[in-house]
Amino acid sequence: MPLSRRRLLKDTLSGALAIGATVPGLPAFADSGSDWPSQAAWDGLRDQVGGRLIKVTSPLEPCMRGSTPACSARLAEMKNPFFIQSQPGGLQTNGWLDAWRGEISPYAVAAETVEDIVAAVNFARETGVRLAIKGAGHDYLGRNCAANSLLVWTHPMRAVAYHEAFKPAGAPADVDGLPAVSAQAGARWLDVYQIASANNRYCQGGGCTSVGAAGGFLQGGGYGSFSKRYGSGAGSVLEYEVVTAAGRVLTANAFQNEDLFWALRGGGGGTFGIVSRVTLRAHEQPDTMGIARGTIKAPSDAAFRELLARFVAFYPQALNTPDWGEQIAIRPDNAIELFMVYLDQSEAEARAVWTPLAGALPTGYSADLDFLTRPFQGFWDPDSWKTIEPDIVTRDMRPDAEPGTYWWTTNQGEVAEFIDTYQSRWLPLAMFDPANADALAQTLFDASRHAALRLQINKGLAGAPADVIAREEETSINPLVREAAGIIILASRQAPAFPGIAGHEPDPAKGRAAAAKISAAMAILRAATPGGGTYGNEADYFEPDWKASFYGAHYDRLLAVKRKYDPDNLFRVHHGVGSDM
Repeated sequence: MPLSRRRLLKDTLSGALAIGATVPGLPAFADSGSDWPSQAAWDGLRDQVGGRLIKVTSPLEPCMRGSTPACSARLAEMKNPFFIQSQPGGLQTNGWLDAWRGEISPYAVAAETVEDIVAAVNFARETGVRLAIKGAGHDYLGRNCAANSLLVWTHPMRAVAYHEAFKPAGAPADVDGLPAVSAQAGARWLDVYQIASANNRYCQGGGCTSVGAAGGFLQGGGYGSFSKRYGSGAGSVLEYEVVTAAGRVLTANAFQNEDLFWALRGGGGGTFGIVSRVTLRAHEQPDTMGIARGTIKAPSDAAFRELLARFVAFYPQALNTPDWGEQIAIRPDNAIELFMVYLDQSEAEARAVWTPLAGALPTGYSADLDFLTRPFQGFWDPDSWKTIEPDIVTRDMRPDAEPGTYWWTTNQGEVAEFIDTYQSRWLPLAMFDPANADALAQTLFDASRHAALRLQINKGLAGAPADVIAREEETSINPLVREAAGIIILASRQAPAFPGIAGHEPDPAKGRAAAAKISAAMAILRAATPGGGTYGNEADYFEPDWKASFYGAHYDRLLAVKRKYDPDNLFRVHHGVGSDM
């Protein structure tokens, strides 16, 4: 069904304003008379949702009046990701250079029930108001905010529950129940991890504790530190409760609404409906986990090229396994820096894995590696880190903070960030084959002359167990991830940085200089991986050929599901399925 002129006007304005542009000759939508719902209409929506329609203001409002003690206090609070997500107008990412900036919806439905979500969806469909959907507020591509929109703010929906034997609705009698955790739309991964751990289980989610468990992370695929063992988050989903564009509440699983279930497991968030609850498989918990950190440095460019050749030969057997995760940086200063995690190995066993690469280096090289193994139980309890590694966590010290709330200190640079650029590319395992190894080493070397490369091995599923791959084949994630040894990420950010707040704004010149170097490195990687793809949640806003890159062979099927459940394109996000309809 074609969009009306009124809807087209609103889409044009909302899309332009979301990236800070203007449309010559057209007024802002909120001021355009009949194009904006009447106050009586808004009052009616407020009554429908029990008063939970709220006006939204920027959490930075105290700083819009200049440098004051109130502004200083607020800027300090903005270093806390849990504070940011407690604000309906808060975003973990404040914008992207020359792409988008954070926008504040005039109104939000602070949803506490699925009926609140239904009311918001019906209102948007009937009035033509743009919808924005936000839970925890983690999003790189600006998909969870839009100017002149109605925000569906699911953060208040935080309930989580453990099931010893969960059976999806409609499952035949002979289907066994599985250990599982259900989480409402506003729950964070920390909430899910802690209830799973209390039952000696683990759910596969994101590494960052404050990321939402049911939103775009999961619907876009979702990878965490241990995905080489457990797969993507999408691969562990057993059931969704979802509100469609028609305002219907559907249960989607392997036994009913199967096409929607498939699409929601990898086809992207904010596209097919609003998920109000997800239920995830709870896996058997590992016995131990460990952290491996350190640097291997070469004395010259030629020696670094040789080190990379050794690394390429080392990687497939040593690290492309269910036991290892996280990242290896390949730096312009001729060093390989690792921050890795490993499962069910002693420190001696983990060190022995690295001995072939770091244990017998020629003269002039240096290697300084450190290994720490701890029980997996208690991994999500900040108190358990006090005597092991106290600086690895940052506690939420607000007086009203929930007990046990923390974030990893290494994630601090992402809090209130402004992105200069963020580019990524899956690295196929086939490139590590002996016939291709020399070319791969040269590619990595050449790209590293421009910028540091981060190879995140847990965001490629080659090397995962057969049962995990079988589950992944049932998802709508780009199939290329199953052939990937990992993903290479090149990124530059400024944090904390707040566009429009004098003295705290990002530096565009600095950002463009960093982006230029990263783009030069990525051009080399793209040339070496023709027909490749990437993880759509962590990718370039300007990704070329985004349909093939993000969705691959699944795009046409995903588009058919989109047209079935959202024929008028009510749910639209940047580079989402059907966003160009």
